[in-house]
Amino acid sequence: MRLDRMIANMGIGSRKEVRQMIRKGFVSVNGETITNQGQKVNVNEDIVIVNGEQIHYREFIYLMLNKPKGVISATEDDNHSTVIDLLPLEYAHFEPFPVGRLDIDTVGLLLLTNDGKLAHELTSPKKEIEKIYFAKIKGHINDSHVKQFSRGVTLEDGYETKPAKLSILNSDTVSEVHITITEGKFHQVKRMFQAIDREVIFLQRIKMGELKLDETLGLGEVRELNEKELSYCISLKK
Repeated sequence: MRLDRMIANMGIGSRKEVRQMIRKGFVSVNGETITNQGQKVNVNEDIVIVNGEQIHYREFIYLMLNKPKGVISATEDDNHSTVIDLLPLEYAHFEPFPVGRLDIDTVGLLLLTNDGKLAHELTSPKKEIEKIYFAKIKGHINDSHVKQFSRGVTLEDGYETKPAKLSILNSDTVSEVHITITEGKFHQVKRMFQAIDREVIFLQRIKMGELKLDETLGLGEVRELNEKELSYCISLKK
């Protein structure tokens, strides 16, 4: 990789600013001052120092967010705050994006990354990655509803969902359930319950594949994936 591209990709400055730093002798590679901005470097082996600080190159970033209500799963929007607005500025130059969507009033697990291949592996219906939600439902939920979901539910537009797992945690005037789906149609969970004359009044995603919501994360808080979580993501791309 070109030296100027490597440094710029790490958010040190614009490509023009980085080239100026290189020309002025502020950059060294393996202890040698470099003034050639097109110098090739091995990002995994070469030691690159800019203004006295070593640069550790990363191509991809993987972040777990506990999404709160009131923000949308997008990179930009003219009318609402987005999940990108919640991220520390140190991640901005990676240009991460949300993997899949959570509705504006849905909370919980959301992965943000700039790794397009991983995003495809996690969201493609063909991969059948399980997504588990905790939901509060207005009205009683019983075993007949569990059986309906296990066969797939016909939505209002005629779409037949794939079979889903519905687990009853508590059945009352407001019921609590876990629902597991392997697809992600627009407002799917809410529409599935509408199809059985029930209303979702709270929805939280708690798991996506092997990624589980970190319960220590407050709403709106974010952290990088740990080693185990990262290994799972990398395994999906193989």
